[in-house]
Amino acid sequence: MQPTPQPAPRQNERPTDAAIRSEIADGVATITIDRPEKRNALTFSMLTALAAAVREADTAAEVRAIVLSGVPGAFCSGIDLAELSATGPDRRSTGPGEGGANGSPDRGLAILHCDTPVIAAVDGPAIGLGAELTLQCDVRVASPRATFVWNFVRVGLVPDTGLGSWLLPRVIGLAATYELLLDGGPLGAERARALGYVSEVVESDGLRSRARERAGALAQRSPFAARRIKRLVRDGLSRPLDEHLRTHAVALEECFHSADHAEGVGAFLERRVPAFTGEES
Repeated sequence: MQPTPQPAPRQNERPTDAAIRSEIADGVATITIDRPEKRNALTFSMLTALAAAVREADTAAEVRAIVLSGVPGAFCSGIDLAELSATGPDRRSTGPGEGGANGSPDRGLAILHCDTPVIAAVDGPAIGLGAELTLQCDVRVASPRATFVWNFVRVGLVPDTGLGSWLLPRVIGLAATYELLLDGGPLGAERARALGYVSEVVESDGLRSRARERAGALAQRSPFAARRIKRLVRDGLSRPLDEHLRTHAVALEECFHSADHAEGVGAFLERRVPAFTGEES
């Protein structure tokens, strides 16, 4: 029996799911996937709630950085296959342009479109969509038991958000991407660090605190500049150089006239810590 379709949430209504937790402290939003009995496998409603939590953090004035993690021992084992098998193929989309089951457009790429810096704290398996979620993050910190698995080919699929085939080769190179995507096997934490996919490997008991520490450092930087840096890097992946430079010039001019730039220069000259506000000029 096909599940009964649920109406998409209204624009001003945030979807909620008890397995997606979000808390804000000291300028850092920590979003946690909390479904340990299923190794943090995502239902469609969880994926929608996760996207909503990311977007809410991205638009919150007090949030300067985001940490995405799972409960200890797991990051995310992908989409819940039991729910996936009960969902018609035309309603399974997690990528752009289609709502999929019980969802909203583009929910699978919410992290990619987030202008706030995002750090993934990966303790345990990140499989399928879980690996794709880590790929969308700006920085990845892992424990020794972390593994990244783009196993789509083993179930007759291409990487479901489209980023495994678009962004992964830009991060780790073409040869390593072919190896991972065509075989579907695991990428361990140490090799991920050697490839530049993971920035550091930290023991499990210190992983979340280290991720929050790094997020806290990013939260001290200019949010006005950081958001423009993220847009320039992300959008520059698919733009010709001349178009990119024109966009860059606009962003640079905006920065020159921003309160954050004035504060940064003033703090440097006065040898004090800057107090950035991120306010739009």
